[in-house]
Amino acid sequence: MAVMQIKPNIYSVGAIDWNRRLFDELIPIPEGTSYNSYVIKGAEKTALIDAVDPSKESELIANLQKLGIKKIDYLVSNHAEQDHSGAIPSILKLYPDAKVVTNQKCKSMLMDLLLIPDEKFIVIADGQALSLGGKTLQFMLAPWVHWPETMFTCLPEDKILFTCDFFGSHKATSELFTSIDYNIYDSAKRYYAEIMMPFRTQIQKHIEKVRELNPEIIAPSHGPLYKKPEFIINAYADWVSDNVKNTVLVPYVSMHGSTAKMVEYLVGALMERGIAVKPFDLPKTDIGELAISLVDAATVVFAAPTVLFGAHPGVVYAAYLANAIHPKVKFASIIGSYGWAGKTVEQIKGLLPNIKAEFLEPVVIKGFPKEENFKALDRLADDILRKHGEIGIVK
Repeated sequence: MAVMQIKPNIYSVGAIDWNRRLFDELIPIPEGTSYNSYVIKGAEKTALIDAVDPSKESELIANLQKLGIKKIDYLVSNHAEQDHSGAIPSILKLYPDAKVVTNQKCKSMLMDLLLIPDEKFIVIADGQALSLGGKTLQFMLAPWVHWPETMFTCLPEDKILFTCDFFGSHKATSELFTSIDYNIYDSAKRYYAEIMMPFRTQIQKHIEKVRELNPEIIAPSHGPLYKKPEFIINAYADWVSDNVKNTVLVPYVSMHGSTAKMVEYLVGALMERGIAVKPFDLPKTDIGELAISLVDAATVVFAAPTVLFGAHPGVVYAAYLANAIHPKVKFASIIGSYGWAGKTVEQIKGLLPNIKAEFLEPVVIKGFPKEENFKALDRLADDILRKHGEIGIVK
């Protein structure tokens, strides 16, 4: 990644990871990502905000040298996760006078994760500021806007807010800023769905704090920066709200065609009732696409054949991940078939304690669906239509 000027004496010096396709060995990132770091030169001191993933530390160091940085006074760590902090030990070796500036909780985590000694830290409190000479770093603690130690750094003179993971996107791009016709919405929504959605309640509180700051630029730690922050702030406000759409998601697996036939019938029944529906054939699905759809769907129906005495492992996995990201779905149900017996309904329900949805009567059948089973699926479609009508989302 090249050195790119954001404003006079403020530079982007991070690295682009064009080819990364999996994050945390779990999250699909089909567009790659970036690890953003920022240099701020004051009249008296120089600060580096966040470091990069250790796999890209050589690029960060090369960019600092290209910029002619002889001394770093403050290395601000907004978040301890290694894709933002992993290069800190190498930076401290290269710039031995630098101090790591962060909050107490983040300090403790960095000491555990990276073995940084106690004497290398300056611990700050919420609202505290450090002067660089003509430029000021002001810190805002934002616990559980991702991790418990997360914080933001504001540069009030230039109206820039460095938000680390908040408002980020896993998108490798040569553009420093988003533009009007730049397709960032879907990338940002995927990022929110896969990473930020579990912290929806805390994010709601901090959106208003960000609005009060009224930044001209939002500089996250992944993806391009925002010169028109209202776009991403409004998108987040919508995603974290309680509003849902007249949409049903049907993640499913079918081994011998019975469950697939049920899904096919239910999809058609919902469409006939004017309800948008998205089936996800899980063995062929990018799980991130399911996560994106869970951001604002009203209903999810898990569809699974029975393997021995429980749901197919593919559906179990999808249910576990859905529970982990805390979607705001209002209704849920289960459909599927079995051969002799099973506890699919109890198992799937037990995997979803974080989904505060009303469970509609499931349709679990023996063998291939028959006429009475299709009638039961019609009843489920009617139930979904009625429930969507009760919350006012049916047009």
